[in-house]
Amino acid sequence: MTPERRPHRPQQPRKHAWRRASSQSAQGTPPPADTPNHHPERDPAPTAPADPSVVEAALYRDGVRVSSPGSLADTFRELRGKTDGMAWIGLARPTEQELLSLAAEFDLHELAVEDAMEAHQRPKLERYGETLFVVLRAARYLDAPEEVDFGELHVFVGADFVITVRHGAAPDLSAVRRRMEKTPELLRLGPEAVLYAILDAVVDGYAPVVSGVQNDIDEIETEVFGGDPTVSRRIYELSREVVEFQRATRPLVSMLHALMAGFAKYGTDEELQRYLRDVADHVTHTSERVDGFRQALTDILTVNATLVTQQQNAEMRALAEAGFEQNEEIKKISSWAAILFAPTLVGTIYGMNFDAMPELDWAFGYPFAILLMAVVCVSLYFIFKKRDWL
Repeated sequence: MTPERRPHRPQQPRKHAWRRASSQSAQGTPPPADTPNHHPERDPAPTAPADPSVVEAALYRDGVRVSSPGSLADTFRELRGKTDGMAWIGLARPTEQELLSLAAEFDLHELAVEDAMEAHQRPKLERYGETLFVVLRAARYLDAPEEVDFGELHVFVGADFVITVRHGAAPDLSAVRRRMEKTPELLRLGPEAVLYAILDAVVDGYAPVVSGVQNDIDEIETEVFGGDPTVSRRIYELSREVVEFQRATRPLVSMLHALMAGFAKYGTDEELQRYLRDVADHVTHTSERVDGFRQALTDILTVNATLVTQQQNAEMRALAEAGFEQNEEIKKISSWAAILFAPTLVGTIYGMNFDAMPELDWAFGYPFAILLMAVVCVSLYFIFKKRDWL
């Protein structure tokens, strides 16, 4: 990636021209046959690589694909036979042997190779001599399960090669390759242009994830105030995804700033500088949105906990009120039972059939018994009434 090894660059296109050219190609408009960048005899159809982990390997010269080797060995051989070519090798979950062969051929640092083997790395940017090693965390939103799927991408960028090692389904690097091949004026800028296109694709892939997470948060807010009892689990799961998303986006801000700081030192093309600044703006905006999501989920979790506490307090208050009402009913029943018990007791005693009982022959015995029962009942009634039992 040193300036002396970079091929001659003609006047650079503007970014809108790149987008326009990609759009025309996507609509099926072929480039004119007499254009200088179109070489039918040098633009063979891609062939399936022999190595199982190699998704696609191609050699480029002056922004145009000139060869599609069938194996890593063929790629090495053809690249060394061309002094002004660039190799772009895409791998998906490669074996250790394949990575070691790439390390030996392109003089990759052993620490970078070890990271690419193990995966599960944080996003970072490391420079080993003339080779740049970049780790990215791509993301995609899955509509059916309403969750975020994260992938890991390792990129080796050298003076005449770009090697991508993908762990996961995202990002779709085939789309990046097609876009670059449809804009040879950008691809001829070399490996740096490929790196920035990959960065742009990864950052652009965050936009649907941001929209999906925002929609999930809106649904959660509705569920929280709707009293859904399962919403706490969904808040927790989405919070974990947002934290993972934050770990993927936040380091990119400092990484892109580090790349921009090396513009002058490594002679980065002015057009690529504009692309990188644009990507940095997008990733900064995305990082701020993700930070906002995490704060919003924290607030929602607090509100949900408050609502759950209020609901529990209301249920406890209802239970207490029900218990109080039940106690009042018990008091009333107990009071009337006591009032009725008094005459029953007197009547029971005088209902015994014994001969030697006092007051059996007394003329006022019956009125006295009735009066006694009435006095006891009335006394108990006023006592219970005074205590608000009746």
